Amino acid sequence: MPARKLYFEGLRVGDELPALAKAPIDRVQLSRYAGASGDFNPVHVDEVYAKSVGMPSVYAPGMLVMGMLGQLVSDWARGGQLRRYHVRFIKMVWPGDTIVCKGRVSDRHGEGGRYFVEVELWAENQRGELVMKGNSTIQLFYSLEDENRQRSGQSPIVVDVPRESLLNAAAAPGGEEDDERSAATSGSKKAPTQKPAAKTATAPASPASVAAKKAKK
Repeated sequence: MPARKLYFEGLRVGDELPALAKAPIDRVQLSRYAGASGDFNPVHVDEVYAKSVGMPSVYAPGMLVMGMLGQLVSDWARGGQLRRYHVRFIKMVWPGDTIVCKGRVSDRHGEGGRYFVEVELWAENQRGELVMKGNSTIQLFYSLEDENRQRSGQSPIVVDVPRESLLNAAAAPGGEEDDERSAATSGSKKAPTQKPAAKTATAPASPASVAAKKAKK
């Protein structure tokens, strides 16, 4: 049975991704992640050191949770191409925490035979607290027919799709603060919108894209 593929024509703004629940974080996983990533910061693997700097115990690297959210979107968007992936670290994750990754389609648009969906992403712990939020851009074939045409060397199916977004109701551009005020006053289901000071991370550009930028210079 062929793997399920995702096509633009079948997606709608507000569609939710199947939640991904991970096993509770443990110290063995933290040690394995340190070895795999090359990040041996002692606050993640050395209990004595972590306590000496004021932490109750070791804690998970933010990039570990970023990888979990990345798994959610990559498993969901089969047949698509990940064009952008960005996250914000919100809250520390400790041994024993269970992470649940969630997402939904927040935007869709297409023009000139290229079709994109924006996906809003977030991760919660077992208490329902937001530990990470992010977003990604996925490029998709319009349909199975479109994929078959392009793979056989033919031109793509062209359907101009005006931008559809969960944020259309917010007419004035105000960034994330306006988005959060809108979520607070709406009765519909929204992603958590805590806003503490947080770090952000973006998936690095591929070597090919870096080379292309240097060539342009």
